[in-house]
Amino acid sequence: MKRTFCILTGTLALLAGSALPSLAADQEISWIYCGDKIDPIHEKYIKEWEGKNAGYKVVPEVVGWAQCQDKATTLAASGSPAALAYVGSRTLKEFAENDMIVPVPMTDEEKASYYPNIVDTVTFDGTQWGVPIAFSTKVLYWNKDLFKQAGLDPETPPKTWAEEIAFAKQIKEKTGIAGYGLPAKTFDNTMHQFMHWVYTNNGKVIDGDKIVIDSPEVLAALQAYKDIAPYSEEGPTAYEQNEVRAIFLDGKLGMIQAGSGAATLLKERGLNWGIAPLPLGPSAKGEGTLLITDSLAVFKGSGVEDKAIEFAKFITSPGPQGEYELQGGAGLTPLRPGPKVDEFVAKDPYWKPLIDGITYGGPEPLFTDYRGFQNVMIEMVQSVVTGKAEPADAVKKAAAELDQYK
Repeated sequence: MKRTFCILTGTLALLAGSALPSLAADQEISWIYCGDKIDPIHEKYIKEWEGKNAGYKVVPEVVGWAQCQDKATTLAASGSPAALAYVGSRTLKEFAENDMIVPVPMTDEEKASYYPNIVDTVTFDGTQWGVPIAFSTKVLYWNKDLFKQAGLDPETPPKTWAEEIAFAKQIKEKTGIAGYGLPAKTFDNTMHQFMHWVYTNNGKVIDGDKIVIDSPEVLAALQAYKDIAPYSEEGPTAYEQNEVRAIFLDGKLGMIQAGSGAATLLKERGLNWGIAPLPLGPSAKGEGTLLITDSLAVFKGSGVEDKAIEFAKFITSPGPQGEYELQGGAGLTPLRPGPKVDEFVAKDPYWKPLIDGITYGGPEPLFTDYRGFQNVMIEMVQSVVTGKAEPADAVKKAAAELDQYK
């Protein structure tokens, strides 16, 4: 049975272009664009695509991050869909099962152009339902001065969870400063941050249609959270990842896990810092990370689905995408390998660990009720971090609850 999306209060509608004779206005490809403003690189390539596709006009509507997902959902559920929308790839299964989006299948050549496992983030039942447009991975950042003050080698980051926990403990005990930044706020990235630990221990939450969160690999990750919590910032449930990052930038945390945007900010601060792959759990097969992508989804019923797919593939093709994602401050990891990426890695070595974790990384788990899944994961993490539940009990409870959302 298909789930029904909740319609937000109020009536929202978009004017759709109509196919009229040659003197009629261009057909519009409406695009729900998340953010505060349109990126200049996207503006440039929109004009280029329109120049090659007479009769069509791309019309972005800029919507703030907090409202963007709901706006796209509301328009689709009310029967007035945008042609294209920027969405978290985690929502694609829900949109697909509610018959709101159309498939965007990729050729073998297109799939092969991406780093490993990227296409999995938009794939459900063997079909691609979106085109990746933004990608992030995480790495470990450490404060070299705090390491030195704690009697640790400032040039040697932890390589395993056991070392990470031991280093955090030593920093806290020797300096009085928290050794690790642990986000556990009621916020989506609490789930994301925990998934980085899952994927650095060869774990999974769901395998096909089977809930497997109650595995030894995930249990070990939750136990590691319990073990490092005493050496983290006070009251982790009050902090999300950007707030934890701000504390680190002020020199008040020994280690955090963050994306490439942190490196850009750190270069401006003058902090004595290092960057390395995420430490590994006991069952890891190699460097891993959660592979988070946002995608362009093509909505059903706009009347310009085929052209919207063409545009989505163009704006995310290697040329335009390479310019967009390698600007720096956006905190994005490149979606594809290539000469331009090689140039950036050679210029700024911090890119290498951000890319190295991709091979053994994994996608955001796809559920038909993503928010339900997310809330279960947050509650599980918070129950352990606050000492209200033991990891084994929390994992079992989460496994039982997640079955209804798959």
